[in-house]
Amino acid sequence: MSGKRVIAICMSGGEFQTEKGGVLTYKGGDAHAIDVDEEMKFKDFISEIGEMFNCDVRTVCLKYFLPDNKKTLISISNDKDLKRMIKFHENSNTADVYLIPEEAAPDISNMPASRSSRTTLSEAIPPVPLEDMIDDTTGADDLPLSVSVSAPPVVTMEQVVNRVEDAQIITNPTDMMSSILEVPNPKGDILTKARTQQWQNTITGVGQRFKNVGEFREALRKYAIANQFGFRYKKNDSHRVTVKCKAEGCPWRIHASRLSTTQLICIKKMNPSHTCEGAGGINGLQTSRSWVASIIKEKLKVFPNYKPKDIVSDIKEEYGIQLNYFQAWRGKEIAREQLQGSYKDGYKQLPLLCEKIMETNPGSLATFTTKEDSSFHRVFVSFHASVYGFLEACRPLVFLDSMPLKSKYQGTLLAATSVDGDDEVFPLAFAVVDAETEDNWEWFLLQLRSALTTPSPINFVDDQQKDLHESCPITFVADRQKNLQESIPKVFANSFHGYCLRYLTEELIRDLKGPFSHEIKRLIVDDFYSAAYAPRADSFERHVENIKGLSMDAYNWIVQNSQPDHWANAYFPGSRYNHMTSNSGEPFFTWASDANDLPITQMVDVIRGKIMGLIHVRRINAAEANGRLTPSIEIKLEKECVKAQTLHVAPSPDNNMFQVRGETYEVVNMAQWDCSCKVWQVTGLPCHHAVAVISCNGRSPYDFCSRYFSVENYRLTYSMSINPAPLLEGEMCRESSGGSAVTVTPPPTRRPPGRPPKKKTPAEEVMKRQLQCSRCKGLGHNKSTCKDYFLEC
Repeated sequence: MSGKRVIAICMSGGEFQTEKGGVLTYKGGDAHAIDVDEEMKFKDFISEIGEMFNCDVRTVCLKYFLPDNKKTLISISNDKDLKRMIKFHENSNTADVYLIPEEAAPDISNMPASRSSRTTLSEAIPPVPLEDMIDDTTGADDLPLSVSVSAPPVVTMEQVVNRVEDAQIITNPTDMMSSILEVPNPKGDILTKARTQQWQNTITGVGQRFKNVGEFREALRKYAIANQFGFRYKKNDSHRVTVKCKAEGCPWRIHASRLSTTQLICIKKMNPSHTCEGAGGINGLQTSRSWVASIIKEKLKVFPNYKPKDIVSDIKEEYGIQLNYFQAWRGKEIAREQLQGSYKDGYKQLPLLCEKIMETNPGSLATFTTKEDSSFHRVFVSFHASVYGFLEACRPLVFLDSMPLKSKYQGTLLAATSVDGDDEVFPLAFAVVDAETEDNWEWFLLQLRSALTTPSPINFVDDQQKDLHESCPITFVADRQKNLQESIPKVFANSFHGYCLRYLTEELIRDLKGPFSHEIKRLIVDDFYSAAYAPRADSFERHVENIKGLSMDAYNWIVQNSQPDHWANAYFPGSRYNHMTSNSGEPFFTWASDANDLPITQMVDVIRGKIMGLIHVRRINAAEANGRLTPSIEIKLEKECVKAQTLHVAPSPDNNMFQVRGETYEVVNMAQWDCSCKVWQVTGLPCHHAVAVISCNGRSPYDFCSRYFSVENYRLTYSMSINPAPLLEGEMCRESSGGSAVTVTPPPTRRPPGRPPKKKTPAEEVMKRQLQCSRCKGLGHNKSTCKDYFLEC
């Protein structure tokens, strides 16, 4: 072995279980260890695994967790994936690798549950103990739903053999052979022996006891499903249940009642005989939403995006029961609540979560507010690792953006991000608010200022660097329509507000009057972007004049309404380093979209876990970076060096001033790090004119790059870590300084019924093609509705 290596602990035959907070744990199965180094190929690795477990490696996929992240599984499918796993685990020396059947791989990302790629319930869910599948609660969910039962489809022996072969990969072959053996019933339906034995014996006869009436009802439903008959309640209350077979004249009957002074339910009478051939499947079988939840709960752990239409199809296929869409959807909601906790409990846990975040991550800021009725208003989170990295090594750039949430209680996610030395998104802070308003944006900025001004042990190289840091104002890049024009200068004095070019382009196209062809709109947008990126005023004016030739309305809008000093490089007073849009918050929005269905505390914790994983991966990348500049900046500088080779440099009487001739004539001031082309000032990197001068003086261009692009700064950006903030089960609220408990309730807003309207992407809005008549060449109509044609006729 050579280079980095880890011991891969390969596990197979167990199952994943979801703990509180969405953490996945793997229980059961067998394990073997393999020594893996950077030179090992993926095909050799998986071949050795196949030999150890005596399985066909083509039918399994390999997964592993990142260190300190037990919520997201990462796939290994090629040589690069294997090398990444070794790098990620170089500090732990061991890595847990899980062998998972291809069809049942528990991928926590957005996995489609299409009919072509999913497994059936019996394939994905192992036999579950009866006590884990019974809902002890009584109420609306225990009331029977009227459904119909039809005989499940006949399964061929070839399908039976295939299921047995698939099952042998999942668990111990001997155990699986005994539990997968099929038993045919009189109508040709093939049920697994495990299910038949388990559910046919849920009702044994007189004297059998149950913890409560809910457990008895659940056992009765499973008994009826296993024996394929329908039943009707004659009496059904909290202390007694009497049931008879739904078939007219069938003597089957059961009566159970509560034992005195206890909650136990005991079967007092039972006639187990059927004369109706109930095993054939009689319409009207009783079931409930809680029963549906108990059936799909295990599969929902593996497939979080399990669709109601697939639930309907699977239950019809597996049990012969026809549900409607709403019953499946409601059962899924109940199962999800049992797995993840309720939304209401999530809001109750919010005060505790904020405490835990600040307790486990000293220097972080996590705070929330409620309305007068104690309903949720907003929560803000910023981790010390993010604040430290931003203040220590990031450019003074902050991007602000928002995204509406599609959770049960809606709300909006506000995000603040920056960019690291490699021009990658750096998460800074986020908030969940009840609505996007001017008041909530101002509150968000106030909390951000508080987080950034909290005393922290930042070690500056010298007093000059400290003074430069304290005097450097922040440039905010955001949409001018997000109520931020007044809030930003109010909260952050001496800061700059750069408009997001993407939102500004949408506004320009939306405000244009009159018909414009697709090609004209594209040309306007192209020149608008070129004007924004132009470093000098003459270049800006040239592109604006191009727009004037295309549309006078667009020209007037740019000159009179757009405020170029907020978006054009040529006139912007601050430094935005050529970052013209605010869509750097998209990672936050992707993470929040993945956690939309979770309670708010778990959504916040999912985002925390994603930031923690991102910082961990970037720290590894920074440690492996070679050279003096970050990889992407190194490439940009190399391009400038190539272009500088054709330039001619002439010194001036002033030793710091140089004349550079090429396609243009430019003047470079080495003392001020300034070039008349303005690219050096805008980007922070020497332009090719400056590189030519630096080379003539025998200096290195690396000495004239902004410190934000150095590898040392890149490593400092990710030098701090984020720690988990575990919530203790049962803890819901905390006591305020006055001694009273703080209880947060859900906000009054709820997601409206129906499918949310589709919002067109900016590209669709800007580049939407208009109709053009092939007769008169006019816009906005086609030849069949052309008025000129009808007038001529």
